[in-house]
Amino acid sequence: MGTAIVILILIIVCIIGIKSYAKKLASGCCGTAGEKVKKKKVEDRNESHYPYMAELKIDGMVCGNCANRVENCLNELNGVWASVDLGKQSVKVRMKEKIEEQKLKDTVRDAGYTVLKVEFLKV
Repeated sequence: MGTAIVILILIIVCIIGIKSYAKKLASGCCGTAGEKVKKKKVEDRNESHYPYMAELKIDGMVCGNCANRVENCLNELNGVWASVDLGKQSVKVRMKEKIEEQKLKDTVRDAGYTVLKVEFLKV
């Protein structure tokens, strides 16, 4: 009886996994279904106006749309200019005023990604 229950649970887990994978195949890696996520441009691109910088290691970015989503969510913060390096799975965040590590993490998490590490850099 116990073996039957374990097998039933494994079957249910496999069905859920297959459905999830099929959904990902149908809608793209980040649910955009072939739609391109438009990058939001930062008006102030003068690096000297951003005395603070951080590098965030991000988990879950696998395509250009993911990178644009992460950049866009950070660029919506006041006084921030973010740029993603998809190959390194990281984002460089320039800030006019220092922003707390937790706020950066929460912003990225709200976009659907996970910050693995935050490193504040000297400018």
